[in-house]
Amino acid sequence: MAGLPPAGPRPAYGANSVPAPVLEVDGIPVHVEGQGDEVLLMLHGWPDTCRLWDAQVAGLREQVRCVRFTLPGFDPARGPRPMSLAQTLDLIDRVAEAVSPHRPLTLLLHDWGCVFGYEYALTHPARVRGLIGVDIGDAGSRAHARSLTLADKLMVASYQLWLAAAWRIGGAAGDAMSRYFARIARAPADPDAVSCAMSYPYYLAWTGAYADIARRMRRGFEPPCPMLYLYGRRKPLMFHSPSWAAALAQRPGHRVVALDAGHWLMLERPAEFNRAVRDWLATDHGR
Repeated sequence: MAGLPPAGPRPAYGANSVPAPVLEVDGIPVHVEGQGDEVLLMLHGWPDTCRLWDAQVAGLREQVRCVRFTLPGFDPARGPRPMSLAQTLDLIDRVAEAVSPHRPLTLLLHDWGCVFGYEYALTHPARVRGLIGVDIGDAGSRAHARSLTLADKLMVASYQLWLAAAWRIGGAAGDAMSRYFARIARAPADPDAVSCAMSYPYYLAWTGAYADIARRMRRGFEPPCPMLYLYGRRKPLMFHSPSWAAALAQRPGHRVVALDAGHWLMLERPAEFNRAVRDWLATDHGR
């Protein structure tokens, strides 16, 4: 889902390493940091890992328990592991059950993490009490499509098909293709850690394996619980329609916040980002 940001300083992950995982779910290390009854489950997108949320964990762990893991196939140390939508949702559910078995949690989502997290919230509404979506709103909806120019649509198709092709080609050539686009997109991940193994969601989306979610996205996304939506203003195109954001902002318990940043706003504006999340969580949403 990554969008091309304008020229400027490249954001980067924090310098601190992720602590040893607290538990493991289906071979996936799960990191739990912080305290309190509120559980914040963080899902990243392309081409990131759980390190994307370093600044959020540092800024929020005094108030909430921060839970994060790297999506299968996105960990360069563990190799390719493409998963169907059903398998991905099942993994999220098992992590949620492991870290918060008796209480619904809040999802903090970015990029493909939004796609998976929104679908999880819709299919498991009793497990989710709040959504924090970052830079991906009603992307793929008819309203969103109408808000895009032809050039915008061609941009989206070109980069997604490029990454889908990188997955299909595989090997060193696929890795080189993925790293090339990561540089163009000014992605914060270590370029040497980016691989074509991370691009399987694009391939599955364009080959129809995500047909169910594509049909749902065309209808538009209506959050089943209170939602905070944060997005960056400095991008060539938006991943939400103006009408969707305006309507969301008017709903009780929901909030829309625009930051002077690109696609990776949690890294470019960490203090503002964390303050918006902290303030919204303090509204006692969903209780």
